[in-house]
Amino acid sequence: MQWRTVAGSLPTCALAACALAATVPPPAAHAKNGDTHVIGQGIEQTVDCNDATLLVNGTQNRVTAVGNCYAVTVMGSSNTVVAESVSHDITVYGWDETVFYHSGQPFIWDRGRELGMTNRLLQVPG
Repeated sequence: MQWRTVAGSLPTCALAACALAATVPPPAAHAKNGDTHVIGQGIEQTVDCNDATLLVNGTQNRVTAVGNCYAVTVMGSSNTVVAESVSHDITVYGWDETVFYHSGQPFIWDRGRELGMTNRLLQVPG
């Protein structure tokens, strides 16, 4: 009888823990000096990365990033980012995205290409 009681309460406890875990959001990851977000359509902007992460989300945005970016993440379509330096990674989701960087050795992750979409992620002289 003891086993039945313990075994009966254990799955209930496990379900309660799973439900609690599903409602608590994961901790946010923060870059060294805060993230810079450019969100919209047709925005032309120059930003100082300040060793933080640059996130560009939208369509036909043109962003010039001066200083070092910890990371660059681009989502949407037809966005263009020209970064002076990227130290950690460049991640691209979407189609027809362009990210050029002058210096650094970032990890390049083209999620769009994994799905057959064409993107350009290149180091260029600068």
